[in-house]
Amino acid sequence: MNHADHVALIRDGVTGAGRHWLELGAGDGAFTLALADVLGPGASIVALDRDRHALGVLSGRLAERFPAVAVETRVGDFTQTLPAGPFDGVLAANSVHFVRDQRRLLVAIRAALAPVGRLVLVEYDADRGNQWVPFPVSFARWSVLAPAAGFARPVRLHRVPSRFLEAIYGASTTPVTVVVAGQ
Repeated sequence: MNHADHVALIRDGVTGAGRHWLELGAGDGAFTLALADVLGPGASIVALDRDRHALGVLSGRLAERFPAVAVETRVGDFTQTLPAGPFDGVLAANSVHFVRDQRRLLVAIRAALAPVGRLVLVEYDADRGNQWVPFPVSFARWSVLAPAAGFARPVRLHRVPSRFLEAIYGASTTPVTVVVAGQ
C-alpha cells in the first residue's frame, strides 16, 4: 500500500469530523501522514505508540511533509490507558488486531471521544489471523462488535487488496447517544 491507499481508507471517515484526533498504535506514521493530509493545516493529532523510536521517525516525517499540523507523540500502551479527551476522532489503523479484548478497548475509545466524535478503523477483512495479525476483525464482525460497545452500525469507507489476509478496509462509526426517558 502507498500513501494514496492510506488516504483512501480513512478520508471519508475523517472529513468533517473535527480537527483534534487521537491515533492508536501510530508506529512510524504511515497512517498519521494520511490523517494529517486529510485534516490539513491547523489540525492536531496525538499519536500514541509503545515504540519511542518509531514515534521519533513519525515526528520527523510529519514535520517535513505537514509542518502546519500539530503532532504530539506519546509513548504508551493504548490497551492500558488512553489520553484524556475529548477527541473529535480516533484513528485505529492496524492496531485493534493486536487486542484480544476488543470490546473493552472500544468502551475506552468511546469514553475518549466527543459525543459527536468518530472512530475510524482500518483493519484486515478476515476473522482468522496469524502470528503477525493475531485478532483481525472482518467488516462483518466489526458490524456486530461496534454496536455492542455503544457505537452506531459502522459504514465501510474503502477496501483495498492486501498481500496479507486478502484485503484491508476502512470503516467509520460514531458513539450512540443514550436518551433516558423523562430527561
